Amino acid sequence: MPFYIYLAAEEMSVAASAAAAAVGAGAVALFRLNRLPSSPSTSSCSCLLLKGLRAFAPFPYRYHFASYSTSSLLSQEAAAVASQLPRSHAANTSSNVVEILEQRGLLESLTSDSLRSVCSSSAPNQAPLRVYCGFDPTADSLHLGNLLGIIVLSWFLRCGHRAVALIGGATGRVGDPSGKSSERPELDLETLHKNISGISATICHILSRAAPIPDSVSILNNYEWWKDVRLLDFLKDVGRYARVGTMMSKESVRKRLESDQGMSYTEFTYQILQGYDFVHLFRQEGVSVQIGGSDQWGNITAGTDLIRRILRVEGAAHGLTFPLLLKSDGTKFGKSEDGAIWLSPSKLTPYNFYQYFFSVPDDDVVRFLKILTFLSLEEIARLERDMDTPGYVPNTAQRRLAEEVTRFVHGQEGLDEALKATEALRPGAATKLDAKTIEGIGEDVPSCSLPYDQVLSLSLLDLSVSSGLLESKSTARRLLKQGGLYLNNGRVDSEAKKIEANDIIDGKVILLSAGKKNKMVVRVS
Repeated sequence: MPFYIYLAAEEMSVAASAAAAAVGAGAVALFRLNRLPSSPSTSSCSCLLLKGLRAFAPFPYRYHFASYSTSSLLSQEAAAVASQLPRSHAANTSSNVVEILEQRGLLESLTSDSLRSVCSSSAPNQAPLRVYCGFDPTADSLHLGNLLGIIVLSWFLRCGHRAVALIGGATGRVGDPSGKSSERPELDLETLHKNISGISATICHILSRAAPIPDSVSILNNYEWWKDVRLLDFLKDVGRYARVGTMMSKESVRKRLESDQGMSYTEFTYQILQGYDFVHLFRQEGVSVQIGGSDQWGNITAGTDLIRRILRVEGAAHGLTFPLLLKSDGTKFGKSEDGAIWLSPSKLTPYNFYQYFFSVPDDDVVRFLKILTFLSLEEIARLERDMDTPGYVPNTAQRRLAEEVTRFVHGQEGLDEALKATEALRPGAATKLDAKTIEGIGEDVPSCSLPYDQVLSLSLLDLSVSSGLLESKSTARRLLKQGGLYLNNGRVDSEAKKIEANDIIDGKVILLSAGKKNKMVVRVS
């Protein structure tokens, strides 16, 4: 028999994970999430009932299950505890991932509306779906454009389904022509392997934190099945089912054929390769849903069509696309003056990642909160209302966006690093600086190296010039008189100030600031 669950936890994010876990266990209704006061009895009852439901011991949080019906999932002991718990009459919340994606602006197209009913929590005897998203290893890190695919996979996970991240170790050797005006450069094997390793690690780090159910995430490499495929066998078993007219009509193909660059046969076959990936995953891994950006529609429908033709299965494979990440002015979101916004901390520090989202304009921040975070729509609506109130502190919504996305990508440790660096770079901040924090932001702000004996006893005005922070002593003097010259975040008022030993943080670095934005890290050797 189905069971109905009321959930409560100290943190809403924790409660959301618990909700997803409950759906994965077979719950058909979830009630509104509220907090409960801490008490030993509540905690012990919750743990006992949680165990009785076979739901997810790895979560060291306090859940409270209140409304239930007798089920084989409940042990007699757990049922006895449940009978003493208070009942709840709160409203249902949707666990239909398609509805959630639609509400948050993350749904562009479906190959069939039947996916809605398949994802419904009321669908009889519906097992969790396996859904996949592909990532070609064109660089050694994913970038912000790839993040939407990971977020959509995470929503499926939160609703109790299973996720597969497919690394294109084979298709990456061909290159997807979608959205490209010219053929991608060919990657040598060493670079390809490095890229595969890099993006696999990023996906693993993010999705392992996002998964509410153990072993609900798989990372596969399509080279594992393509490496043994012979050309003649492929033409016989797959090529005969691919219709050239349909392939020619795909937008990505048509645009390239109309351009001066044209299209190579290698690129033309890409959609068949990706389509066959779906066939293989459907047949061997039980994957029935493929997701991708709107520019992947042609490749996704190539897969559903091949499944229908080769396996003679109707309506069992589904495709879902999400919109590309654009700003309100229609330009692509995810590029900075220095290039792509990378997800790997080795290519873009958590501090710079955080700052990118902190600088999102007001016109975009609410939409990005819906698309890029897992905050409830009610909380986002409250942030939006607050933006129009007289007492609103500027960038409050941006700060929440930056915190949520940075935590999702880099974990709590990465967010803490970003917040500490942000505070360290704020002139006048009372936070005690240390060499490790300043060294951590050394890649994000200008820096120079000077010998210890040259720095010690040097006037601050001279150091501001010799370090390259300011052009001249007269400029430094004028800024000092205006109250805009800082040494290690402390405002300096005296022209006679000289660098002392205790000004050199941990004997290694000095942080100079000219106003709020211009910084210089002086490494002392």
